[in-house]
Amino acid sequence: MAPVSLTSASVAMAAALFPPLPRPAPGHVGGTAQHPEVAAGGCPRLGARGGRGRAAEAPVLPVPVLLLSPELASRLTQTEFFLNIMGEIKVSPDYNWFRSTVPLKKIIVDDDDSKVWSLYDAGPRSIRCPLIFLPPVSGTADVFFQQILALTGWGYRVIALQYPVYWDHLEFCDGFRKLLDHLQLDKVHLFGASLGGFLAQKFAEYTHKSPRVQSLILCNAFSDTSIFNQTWTANSFWLMPAFMLKKIVLGNFASGPLDPEMADGIDFMVDRLESLGQSELASRLTLNCQNSYVEPHKIRDIPVTIMDVFDQSALSTEAKEEMYKLYPNARRAHLKTGGNFPYLCRSAEVNLYIQIHLLQFHGTRYAAIDPSMVSAEELEVQKISLHSSNEHEEQ
Repeated sequence: MAPVSLTSASVAMAAALFPPLPRPAPGHVGGTAQHPEVAAGGCPRLGARGGRGRAAEAPVLPVPVLLLSPELASRLTQTEFFLNIMGEIKVSPDYNWFRSTVPLKKIIVDDDDSKVWSLYDAGPRSIRCPLIFLPPVSGTADVFFQQILALTGWGYRVIALQYPVYWDHLEFCDGFRKLLDHLQLDKVHLFGASLGGFLAQKFAEYTHKSPRVQSLILCNAFSDTSIFNQTWTANSFWLMPAFMLKKIVLGNFASGPLDPEMADGIDFMVDRLESLGQSELASRLTLNCQNSYVEPHKIRDIPVTIMDVFDQSALSTEAKEEMYKLYPNARRAHLKTGGNFPYLCRSAEVNLYIQIHLLQFHGTRYAAIDPSMVSAEELEVQKISLHSSNEHEEQ
């Protein structure tokens, strides 16, 4: 039997019980006031959908609200009910501001009209070498909303993508090249998370004779699909029902006690996973597990930053070490914690590492930032650095 979505059922009941809610006030992102009964009982909050645990740094209402005693449930405010059911990121002021100000565009570049690219394009259009985000298997374009809000505020042009259904890496690379042609972008910087990181490497490899990738930021990425031990089932994902595919993906999500930000990140990713159809999930899992590996000699001249975490994630230590060997000259951006989705739960650190990576291109034609947002002193320092780097290469 397919697992029933607690969220969809609960929200449907909530809609019947309560009238529409006003938008949460600014500063209401981190949770709601505690009821004395709950605070006294010390009940830790669970993750919104999958029962993911939180560290009990501040006891709040457990998610299965409908299982509470009638007396306690009757004391829930409407906002608390929805925050616990829907997950705090989805109803946060930042996310609502993002959805209301950055339009979602849909573009078709293939002969097949069913292959639709969805993207958010924010920042100055005069920038011809923007930063493009590629999501993981479970992600949609809006999982990078915190990067879009922060980076565009600093003057960067940022594009977050959601790819259509492609069944092999060559087909994806060809479609992505057509999309860049449509957007009139000769070169781009790519930030890829997990599967997105692998596809970013494959695209750089695919275009190595006529380079389209200026640099790579690889977040929890891998270079060889064999690490998942699923190459023998890759060609059968298209036959599986959606609930089975979702179960496969959820098996890689962290479980056990988590801090509030990581629990919220997982809740949000589960919600995004629920929004994907069977063909989308099947194609992404096929790309994730289809027998393939990156050929490093084709992309060795591309500046790379490898971003990973020290705590639990879907990648093994061996997979991380393989990435270090593949890119010995890459910059390393280590996060103490962050799990599978540091761009959601450790966004400030991720945004800082992104800025540090892009700093090397300031003052060049490959800058992803509006020149007016860069100080003259910074440009001068960058020119000296570039000059020293060129002299070192000539020697």
